[in-house]
Amino acid sequence: MNYQHEFHAGNFADVFKHVVFCRILHYLREKPAAFRVIDTHAGAGLYDLTNEKAMRGGEWHSGIGKLMDAPIPQSVATLLSPYLDVVRAVNERDRLRVYPGSPALARAWLRPQDRLIACELEPKVAAALSRNLHGDNRIKTLLVDGWTALKAYVPPKERRGLVLVDPPFEAEDDFSRLASGLAAAHRKWATGVYALWYPIKGRREVDALAKRLRRLALAKALRAELLVSPLGDPTRLNGAGIVVVNPPWMLENELSVLLPALAGLLGRDGKGTFRLDSLGGESPSHSV
Repeated sequence: MNYQHEFHAGNFADVFKHVVFCRILHYLREKPAAFRVIDTHAGAGLYDLTNEKAMRGGEWHSGIGKLMDAPIPQSVATLLSPYLDVVRAVNERDRLRVYPGSPALARAWLRPQDRLIACELEPKVAAALSRNLHGDNRIKTLLVDGWTALKAYVPPKERRGLVLVDPPFEAEDDFSRLASGLAAAHRKWATGVYALWYPIKGRREVDALAKRLRRLALAKALRAELLVSPLGDPTRLNGAGIVVVNPPWMLENELSVLLPALAGLLGRDGKGTFRLDSLGGESPSHSV
């Protein structure tokens, strides 16, 4: 695998994914019972935005850089605060030098009773992940294939929690594995919250994924997509999507506020678009 997230850390797709991720963590913390986060493709955890790769990619400027500098209405700022507060906490005086990936974001939301399993397959990245999260006994970092972890570590003993699945989508079958991996995990742990992230370059693979997920007949699966540019060029990353299975009951309403705001802020030339709909049944949202 040659995917290197240093080039892309903090881009619009990270921002979108992590905003949703932190909203879910916010709701998990509202109940006193312990929860567990399972991050199947965790990456390094923290990314230096001043290093050569991040500077050469420069994608964070049109992602977290743009969001941090933008005037944001208070209603939107309140919903963004669980995410932006962590970003600011790992930086000094609002100077963006470090971007927290999903394991670092999750760590900020763990209470003493909560746990995180962060999985990474690439050895050098896994070593960086272990260094970045070292010394916290609530966290276990594992050198393991995320697809294996998706099946092996559910259900957690806490019986509450969130599984984040965001593979690099280098392999041709990653879209189909996203659906089959969810199906296998959901059979073992039907009440867990699952967040499945995917890139959008064109519609063919994305629509095929939606069709596979609908066939699973899940009680509740919320789909949110953010497009920052039209789909005319299938070689570039034009958008990103996330499907949340068993979403917190307020998440759909919150995304109806967040998505248009993010589309306006992060869309190229301010012309982003979004989609928010269901891929599941009509039963009430799962309470976490």
